[in-house]
Amino acid sequence: MSSNAKPRGRIAISRERMYDVILSPAITEKATLLSEHNQIVFQVATDASKPEIRAAVEGLFDVKVTAVNTINQNGKTKKWKGRPGRRSDFKKAIVTLAEGASIDVSTGL
Repeated sequence: MSSNAKPRGRIAISRERMYDVILSPAITEKATLLSEHNQIVFQVATDASKPEIRAAVEGLFDVKVTAVNTINQNGKTKKWKGRPGRRSDFKKAIVTLAEGASIDVSTGL
């Protein structure tokens, strides 16, 4: 292992932090298409890291996660009653599940 490489260990987070990390599933047309490739899209906390997201999904849904990709989405500026307003920034995580694992996002925890 080179001196720059980070060790790839699992992290342990509390059950409360798991619920703080995973905010909601993203139910969109694109997310539905990704579900065919064993991927699930979640809206996550903006300060959540990839290892935290992996630990939260594995802990809450009892599945094996193979990869986590994140997207920081900036909020749009929109007009509301003629005045400029701004939508909130948010972070999305595309979680790839192991072969044979699945999550039913239509039911609650």
